[in-house]
Amino acid sequence: MAFDFKKEYKEFYMPKNKPQIVIVPPANYIAVRGMGDPNEEGSAYKAAIGVLYAVAYTIKMSKMGDHRMEGFFDFVVPPLEGFWWQEGVAGVDYSNKSTFHWISVIRLPEFVTKAEFDWAVGEATRKKKLDCSGAEFLTIDEGQCVQIMHIGPFDDEPATVALMDEYLKANGYENDFSDTRLHHEIYLTDARKVAPEKWKTVIRRPVRKVE
Repeated sequence: MAFDFKKEYKEFYMPKNKPQIVIVPPANYIAVRGMGDPNEEGSAYKAAIGVLYAVAYTIKMSKMGDHRMEGFFDFVVPPLEGFWWQEGVAGVDYSNKSTFHWISVIRLPEFVTKAEFDWAVGEATRKKKLDCSGAEFLTIDEGQCVQIMHIGPFDDEPATVALMDEYLKANGYENDFSDTRLHHEIYLTDARKVAPEKWKTVIRRPVRKVE
């Protein structure tokens, strides 16, 4: 049976719909960076998603070809994730999407080394006739965070974030945003196939204990 990150690491991919503190260990990702409104047709964001999945499926389907990766195991391609920020904003301002900076990512299985990643980028570019050179091998160590399951449209997220902030204040924590500690979302639903009111998004934000 294919390894499914969502099932094996439920504490990180399937949180409850109330805030909780978690310690997130380091993980490797396929990453593409960009900026701008993700909802615009023909946007850099939509192009980035195409690159991410091209590389991810090249790694997954390598089992069908001649290239063998040491330690390979079959896996379900993990969900799309995103790290978001705006200049001069603590967290994110949902009302001004055009100023978003983002790093779109898909988690990599542990057996994927930087060398294997580079092979996959080249192979995806060649086979899919798609320039995947913007993809990078990125290790992220999130550490201590607060997270929650948000159910509903993305534009309703501010109310869920407010619940998280109330939880932090009541339990002696505060947000801890920096250049490397960012607002993080994990998209568990295919927005093309599911009604917005049923979308499931993990919202995760870096925190620290108030001294």
